[in-house]
This record gives sequence, C-alpha cells and structure tokens, in this order.
Amino acid sequence: MKTSSYLLKAGVDYPTSWGEFVDWFHDEQSCISYLYKLRWPNGFICPSCSSHQSPYQLSNGKLKCHACRSQCSVTSSTLFDKTRTPMKSWFAAVWFITNQKNGVSALGVQRLLGLGSYQTAWSLMHKLRHAMVDPERDKLSGIVEVDETLIGGVVQKSSIKNQQGKCKAVVLVAVELLSPSGFGRIRLRQVESATKEHIHQFIQDVIEPGSTICSDGSQAYKQIDKKGYKHNRIVHLGSSVPAHETMAGVHRVSSLCKRWLLGTYQGAVKAKQLDYYLDEFTFRFNRRKSDSRGLLFYRLLEQAVRSKPITYQLSWSMNTGH
Repeated sequence: MKTSSYLLKAGVDYPTSWGEFVDWFHDEQSCISYLYKLRWPNGFICPSCSSHQSPYQLSNGKLKCHACRSQCSVTSSTLFDKTRTPMKSWFAAVWFITNQKNGVSALGVQRLLGLGSYQTAWSLMHKLRHAMVDPERDKLSGIVEVDETLIGGVVQKSSIKNQQGKCKAVVLVAVELLSPSGFGRIRLRQVESATKEHIHQFIQDVIEPGSTICSDGSQAYKQIDKKGYKHNRIVHLGSSVPAHETMAGVHRVSSLCKRWLLGTYQGAVKAKQLDYYLDEFTFRFNRRKSDSRGLLFYRLLEQAVRSKPITYQLSWSMNTGH
C-alpha cells in the first residue's frame, strides 16, 4: 500500500535538490537501503512464505528467510530484477526523468549517465514507463469526458525490409472535469478502432460506475447508461458551438499529448511502444500540480519496486519490432 503524501516529509523521505540527492545516494548500498524501505515500509515480508521475521543478511547481499529458508534480494521480482545496470544509474535516471517537465529521450539518458549503449538506455526508459502505471490507481469519477483522437506519425513496420510507413493511431481519452472549472486526472489508451466494444471496455476499466459520461453523438456510446453510468450526449452536428468548447477537456488533453510527443520524441513512435509513451504522458499530466519533484522521484521508485519484472529482450524487441 502506498504511503500517503501527507505523511511524507521533504528532506526526510525524499531528497529536495540535486545536491541532496548526491549526498543521499553516493553508493550502491545507499540505493539498496532506500529501496528496502520503499518495498517493505513496515518491515520485511518474505516473497515466498509471507513471514514477517527479520531475514538473515548474507555476505552476497541476499536476504534469507528465517521461516522457509528461501533467498531473495531487495530487487528480486521487481522492475529491477536481475538488472546489470548499477542502482546509482537507475536512481539518477529516475531523478532526471521526474525533474524534467517535458520528459527526456533515451539518447539524453545515455549521454547523461554515460551508458555504453543506446539499447541499455532505451530499455531502462521503457521499464520506467512501465512502472508509471500504478496497479492500484483509483478509477476516474464524477463527470468524465470521453472521446477518441488520432495521433499521427506512428510507425508501423511494413512487410518490405528496411521500409517503414507512418499511420494514425486511434487513442481513447478520458478526462475528469472539476467543479467549478478545470480538469482532474486523465486516462489514455490506444485501440485498433473506435468501436462500441473498445469504447465501452475502456470506460468500464478506467471510470467508476455511477459517474457521468460526457460524449459526442457517436453511436458507439449508446447504451453505456445500461452499464451503471449516467450519460450526457453532446451532439455537435448543426451546433453553433465548436467541439473544442463543448468538450474542452478531451480536446485540450489530446492537443497537449500530440505536442508533447512531437517535442520530446519528434513524433516518431512505434505502434507497439505508443501505450508506454501514453502512460508517461498520463503520469506527468496527473502530477502536473505537484510542488515537489522529489515526491515524484519517490513515487516512481515506489511504483518500480511494486512492478513485475520486464525482460530486456522483451522491451528491446518492442523497440525494434523483432
């Protein structure tokens, strides 16, 4: 369970500046100790038998359970499982990512950390984007706008070797509306097409039942009220009010996302990767009002130790299309 932000203290639970970051995480052991507290804030729990007994500390750095005698490490069964990249590099990458307003490319991380290969930097970035989705995150609620948008420049590998074609990807967008004005949290998802089946599944996955769904007049939203939602259809055909005013939330978020992809990643994103970039944009947008970049650093590491491992081969194959 996540620690409430109200219980966390800057300078105690997370660093407040780059200088403080360097002081805190000066070697591998300091990083491991920090991860230990993030993974087991209330004390060690054996991944194999769930025993709460304090483990043996072995000379190889592993932990041995008193009860079942199984061994594990602080990073095993987490996003960092079996990593060969030093934890100091992981921590620096997380700090850099969360302290850059618009994100950072794999090439930028490679240069910053002095990594030997672009593939290593790309895999590291990809894994961190994977961790940006909190498995325990709450669904959107209240009044929520839902619409679909097209994101251009998505690369699809063609059947002809060494040739690539670009197409537009269909992305579903959900935005909470705040009272009296403004936007709350968002959710994004790439789908094959904006069919009733895909849209209804998206709504059920990311929005609490009982919420009010605001959509355009598309037939794909029909009968969503029979699945526990209130439905407000806004028909634009023949209306004197443009869609970007009647559905301001989804249009604003769609525009920001497209500009962000273009500015940070030059708009060239492979279709198999797009969901991970959408996750990064969602992570950033939903924390846009955070006063503390250090708290974002804490949250991303916290989610990383709760995320399941993702292999280098899998992550890199998604980049190359192999």
